[in-house]
Amino acid sequence: MKTEVLPVTRDSLERAGVLIRAGELVGMPTETVYGLGANALDAQAVLKIFEAKGRPADNPLIVHVASAEEIAPLVREIPDAARRLMDAFWPGPMTLILPKADCIPDTVSAGLDTVGIRLPQSEAARALIRAAGRPIAAPSANRSGKPSPTTARHVLEDMDGRIPLILDDGPCAVGVESSVIDATGESPVILRPGGVTPEMVENVLGHVRVDEHVMSPLREGDVARSPGMKYKHYAPKAKTIIFEGEAPRVIAAICARYDAALAAGERPAILGFDEHDFGARTRISLGSERRPEDAAARLFAALRELDERGETLALCEAVDMAGIGLAVMNRMGRAAGFDIENV
Repeated sequence: MKTEVLPVTRDSLERAGVLIRAGELVGMPTETVYGLGANALDAQAVLKIFEAKGRPADNPLIVHVASAEEIAPLVREIPDAARRLMDAFWPGPMTLILPKADCIPDTVSAGLDTVGIRLPQSEAARALIRAAGRPIAAPSANRSGKPSPTTARHVLEDMDGRIPLILDDGPCAVGVESSVIDATGESPVILRPGGVTPEMVENVLGHVRVDEHVMSPLREGDVARSPGMKYKHYAPKAKTIIFEGEAPRVIAAICARYDAALAAGERPAILGFDEHDFGARTRISLGSERRPEDAAARLFAALRELDERGETLALCEAVDMAGIGLAVMNRMGRAAGFDIENV
């Protein structure tokens, strides 16, 4: 199969819509990361997502819609807390877990009786959904376990020959996947942090709980209620270690580990902030420590750069977990298999 990459235009959107209706896959831009989209109501089309990604079948997908009015046929109910969050943050980088309607195939929900629904902020994503005339199920458009794609080039690296079309709308603005909030219970729970932060949710609802496994792996036998919970995700080929603590101690520990690794014949690299001095050592920038949104936008591209450069060890500075920093640490933690050293 030949994979085309086309800029987002009226013609390319119409072509992508035809492909979605025909049961094919399309690489779609969103404000978070690029997605691998299929008709969410077509079980056979959705199966192609799992095949293309090599994704485990017990990892649920998110259904994307172009307007809030499209949600009602897809779910059994919309709790009051969910409506308040929709009013506050949609369109935007937030997915709500709701009780699913029978029209949602089990392949989408991984057999759960709930489904994740999202109204993306990206104009291109909403235009594609309108062109398809169908809700679109879409996980990130990477091979399973690899860093998520934030450019069309990243999608092509992983999906060349596996899908017919990738729509190119430039780099993603947010850079980490959507916040996933379980709105089915009495108190909403953040299952995966993202651009809609716990602080933002709390400002709307007055309360929110962050799931204990946001910064730890699921236990054996636990069910993944959201994408990004169960498996090691976002990982480069390089062994990845995170260092947290006071900045001078972190910098000293990273430099010492780097030098020891280099002497042992490894190819180390540092993922660090621009304000910190690591000397002549190889460093990939996470932006400014004062702007955690920089790290969010750059993290996945930085992890992919490690593989492009052939680095074997990644030494990462921890990000402050306030605001979107929690989302960055969640992704970085899963990339490292939660190998976090406090120094």
